[in-house]
Amino acid sequence: MAIFRTRTRAGAVTRVAAALATSVVIGLSTAVVPSPVSASPIPSPASTATHLYVAPWGRDSWPGTLERPFATPGRAQRAVRERTQRMTADLVVNLRGGTYTLKAPLRLSQAAGDSGRGGHRVIYQAYGYGTPRQERVTLSGGRQVSGWRPDRRLRGFWRADVGALETRQLYVDGRRAARLAGEGTGFDGTLKATSTGYVTTSTAPRGWRGPADIEFVYRSGYVEGRCGVAGVSGLGRRTAITMDQPCWDLVQALYGDPELLETPVSVENSPSFAPRPGGWYLDRSRPGHHELLYFPRPGEDMSRARVVAPVLESLVTGTGRPGRPLHDIGLRGLTFAYATWLAPSEPAGFPAAWSMYLRPGPGEDARLLTVPGTVAFRTAERITLAGNRFTHLGAQALELSADSSYNVVDGNVVSDVSDGGILMGVVPPEEKGTNRGNRITNNWIHHIGADYHAASGIWDTATQETTIAHNQVDNVPYSGILSGPSEDLRGVMRRNRILGNRVFATNRLLMDGGGIYLRGEQGTSYADGAVVAGNAVTSSRYGIWNVGIYTDDSTKWVTVDRNAVYDYVASIGGCSEEWGGRPVRHVRYRGNFWDDAVPEWLERRAFPGAWPPADRQNPDEGCGDPHDLEFTANTLLPPRHPGRTCATTPTCAAILSNAGPLPPYRRHPGMPATP
Repeated sequence: MAIFRTRTRAGAVTRVAAALATSVVIGLSTAVVPSPVSASPIPSPASTATHLYVAPWGRDSWPGTLERPFATPGRAQRAVRERTQRMTADLVVNLRGGTYTLKAPLRLSQAAGDSGRGGHRVIYQAYGYGTPRQERVTLSGGRQVSGWRPDRRLRGFWRADVGALETRQLYVDGRRAARLAGEGTGFDGTLKATSTGYVTTSTAPRGWRGPADIEFVYRSGYVEGRCGVAGVSGLGRRTAITMDQPCWDLVQALYGDPELLETPVSVENSPSFAPRPGGWYLDRSRPGHHELLYFPRPGEDMSRARVVAPVLESLVTGTGRPGRPLHDIGLRGLTFAYATWLAPSEPAGFPAAWSMYLRPGPGEDARLLTVPGTVAFRTAERITLAGNRFTHLGAQALELSADSSYNVVDGNVVSDVSDGGILMGVVPPEEKGTNRGNRITNNWIHHIGADYHAASGIWDTATQETTIAHNQVDNVPYSGILSGPSEDLRGVMRRNRILGNRVFATNRLLMDGGGIYLRGEQGTSYADGAVVAGNAVTSSRYGIWNVGIYTDDSTKWVTVDRNAVYDYVASIGGCSEEWGGRPVRHVRYRGNFWDDAVPEWLERRAFPGAWPPADRQNPDEGCGDPHDLEFTANTLLPPRHPGRTCATTPTCAAILSNAGPLPPYRRHPGMPATP
């Protein structure tokens, strides 16, 4: 199992006992400035393509022409399957503007005939894609909630009947609402962890409404998880809070720290907590007759508000099988919105960190799983996702995994999702696989991790020949670009590259992460190792420990070339896990610009970077000395106003100017105007 560490101000590194780890992997050829990524969006298909049409006002009994379109994407998919065997050109499904409320995910399958054939593609796109006439198309997994009325018992609340609805998110006029919560425990009194939950001196929990809906949220350093309440009972002057099983056993084993469990950052999901504008609660006290409670924000009129509750847990899935991948499919110009993810509501809860969580396994072991993608392709090749938007989602936005290669994710926008942005590679519980030649380019990922904060903008778990280039990642609670497996999957990663990305405002909430975060063996030498080049990683002085370019744990064979890194707690560095036989080794830094920031609690080394030392009193804990570091022609920026100096130094300024989405993408609606 991997190890969680919590770093203190004194610089000690404490084992927290775990089942996860993260990092970053990148590898390429010996060239440190690779050839540029394509500078223009993927073109529209040739006019010889066969076109089908879908419109909200269409009918599934119609032939799918421009004048008589289908009504649903599912009907168009059936028409595609009827044609793929005899394709002689691209087959394009054009969706006219509007919202398509899905009753089930759109499931694409190699076995069912969804792949392109003969070198041609099947493309689902917004009508007019790539032109000024492109129409706005949303694939929604939500349901609109109406019939709101003032609640007679809870002043200021409104109530609506929703039948058997189950969801963990709610959106009002396009804005994410927050579940009702109390700061910390929400009550006065001591809280002591026991084998079954808690004992407290407070009697307040005895009055909680819907105690079985309540969740405790735990956060420390770079980990965050949650566990539900099973029940509350009186013990004389004390109160017993029984926690859900097996969640309680899992969080105790995972975090291994009673103090963490006894100081939750919040307790949420009960109308007993003080109402806040935009707060909501799903009353499930009558099975099959659930009711939503909502406390409006100032100015919201619930008789007119558009309220959407996500229902589906995935919107699009694509699957192949070993040796027969799903292939040659495009999704372009679409918005994927309004999906939930219900696993944290299970009795096993969400004992988690780094977008991973535990579930009971065989015997005494626990299984390590990954938060899934709402749009997910598994065993898929030559899939193109271009110009799409991912928003209002309850899990990770996009997943490419289980032997998925040569896929392109280009020019998309990801925001307001509950977990991470883009996930790819060998994802837990898998421990092996080949995911080669994927390109993640020109995307803007921001304000993700809305519910599960230990999330990264882009996470490459273990791949080969991957290019992550010219993306912008900003305003994220944990790491920007994370590359590396959850476990020590040695011999998997090679020739990956992270190039020309613009990363800032990371680690807004959790520490011990970074702008670009690596771990693990990146190759067998510098020739096939990772290249991190031309990135601008700045403006993230949050907490007591984060690192701009973070080479952590057992990072090996990495070239860090011509990056601009400043205004982090530490510019470069990491924990060389000497005690576990997993040291940082063979990292070379060439032509970078940095302020060489080091946190005040950590002593500087004779060489650049922040490298926590070994713990002399506990040799099985702490860090150690990195090995075989090389520093060549790097430029030190002044600690005061490093950005100003960079902007007036031509070579450094060029890094800033070239980082982020390439110029043609910056002119697209919804993309950042400047990096």
